[in-house]
Amino acid sequence: MTTIQLRREHPLGFEKARLIAKKWGEKSTEKFDMTCSYQEGDVADCLEFSRSGVKGSLKVTANTFELDATLGFLLGAFKDKILAEMNQKLDELITQESQ
Repeated sequence: MTTIQLRREHPLGFEKARLIAKKWGEKSTEKFDMTCSYQEGDVADCLEFSRSGVKGSLKVTANTFELDATLGFLLGAFKDKILAEMNQKLDELITQESQ
Protein backbone atom coordinates (compact mmCIF):
# COMPACT_ATOMS: atom_id res chain seq x y z
CA MET A 1 0.00 0.00 0.00
CA THR A 2 1.14 3.50 -0.85
CA THR A 3 0.10 6.57 1.11
CA ILE A 4 -0.36 10.15 -0.01
CA GLN A 5 -0.33 13.01 2.45
CA LEU A 6 -0.99 16.59 1.51
CA ARG A 7 -1.24 19.60 3.80
CA ARG A 8 -2.16 22.99 2.43
CA GLU A 9 -2.64 26.20 4.38
CA HIS A 10 -5.15 28.72 3.07
CA PRO A 11 -6.46 32.20 3.98
CA LEU A 12 -10.11 31.50 3.14
CA GLY A 13 -11.80 30.88 6.48
CA PHE A 14 -13.97 27.92 7.37
CA GLU A 15 -17.05 28.57 5.22
CA LYS A 16 -15.15 29.05 1.95
CA ALA A 17 -12.88 26.10 2.76
CA ARG A 18 -15.97 23.98 3.37
CA LEU A 19 -17.32 24.97 -0.07
CA ILE A 20 -14.02 24.02 -1.71
CA ALA A 21 -13.99 20.62 -0.03
CA LYS A 22 -17.54 19.94 -1.18
CA LYS A 23 -16.67 20.99 -4.75
CA TRP A 24 -13.58 18.79 -4.66
CA GLY A 25 -15.76 15.87 -3.54
CA GLU A 26 -18.27 16.52 -6.35
CA LYS A 27 -15.52 16.68 -8.98
CA SER A 28 -13.90 13.52 -7.61
CA THR A 29 -17.23 11.73 -7.75
CA GLU A 30 -17.78 12.77 -11.36
CA LYS A 31 -14.27 12.32 -12.70
CA PHE A 32 -13.02 9.33 -10.74
CA ASP A 33 -16.26 7.58 -9.78
CA MET A 34 -15.49 8.06 -6.09
CA THR A 35 -17.93 7.55 -3.30
CA CYS A 36 -17.78 10.57 -0.99
CA SER A 37 -19.38 11.41 2.33
CA TYR A 38 -19.11 14.76 4.07
CA GLN A 39 -19.38 15.31 7.81
CA GLU A 40 -19.52 18.84 9.18
CA GLY A 41 -18.05 19.71 12.56
CA ASP A 42 -17.68 22.80 14.71
CA VAL A 43 -13.96 23.35 14.06
CA ALA A 44 -13.22 20.76 11.35
CA ASP A 45 -15.07 18.90 8.62
CA CYS A 46 -14.13 15.54 7.15
CA LEU A 47 -14.70 14.41 3.57
CA GLU A 48 -14.18 10.67 3.27
CA PHE A 49 -13.71 9.19 -0.19
CA SER A 50 -13.17 5.78 -1.69
CA ARG A 51 -13.26 3.71 -4.83
CA SER A 52 -11.51 0.59 -5.97
CA GLY A 53 -7.82 1.08 -5.17
CA VAL A 54 -8.20 4.34 -3.19
CA LYS A 55 -9.44 5.24 0.26
CA GLY A 56 -8.86 8.42 2.20
CA SER A 57 -10.05 11.58 3.85
CA LEU A 58 -9.79 15.34 3.49
CA LYS A 59 -9.85 17.27 6.77
CA VAL A 60 -10.97 20.89 6.45
CA THR A 61 -10.36 23.64 8.99
CA ALA A 62 -10.51 27.44 8.91
CA ASN A 63 -6.92 27.59 7.66
CA THR A 64 -5.83 24.14 6.42
CA PHE A 65 -6.68 21.24 4.16
CA GLU A 66 -5.16 17.89 5.15
CA LEU A 67 -5.52 14.97 2.78
CA ASP A 68 -4.55 11.41 3.67
CA ALA A 69 -5.08 8.63 1.15
CA THR A 70 -4.07 5.03 0.73
CA LEU A 71 -3.53 3.74 -2.79
CA GLY A 72 -3.78 0.11 -3.74
CA PHE A 73 -0.97 -1.73 -5.48
CA LEU A 74 -1.87 -0.76 -9.05
CA LEU A 75 -2.49 2.94 -8.34
CA GLY A 76 0.59 3.14 -6.13
CA ALA A 77 2.73 3.19 -9.26
CA PHE A 78 1.07 6.50 -10.20
CA LYS A 79 1.52 8.16 -6.80
CA ASP A 80 3.49 11.16 -8.10
CA LYS A 81 1.03 11.84 -10.91
CA ILE A 82 -1.98 11.49 -8.59
CA LEU A 83 -0.40 13.80 -5.99
CA ALA A 84 0.43 16.39 -8.66
CA GLU A 85 -3.15 16.36 -9.94
CA MET A 86 -4.58 16.65 -6.42
CA ASN A 87 -2.32 19.64 -5.75
CA GLN A 88 -3.33 21.27 -9.03
CA LYS A 89 -7.07 20.83 -8.47
CA LEU A 90 -6.87 22.06 -4.90
CA ASP A 91 -4.85 25.11 -6.02
CA GLU A 92 -7.44 25.88 -8.72
CA LEU A 93 -10.31 25.71 -6.25
CA ILE A 94 -8.48 27.87 -3.67
CA THR A 95 -7.66 30.45 -6.33
CA GLN A 96 -11.27 30.58 -7.57
CA GLU A 97 -12.62 31.16 -4.06
CA SER A 98 -9.92 33.74 -3.24
CA GLN A 99 -10.98 36.05 -6.05
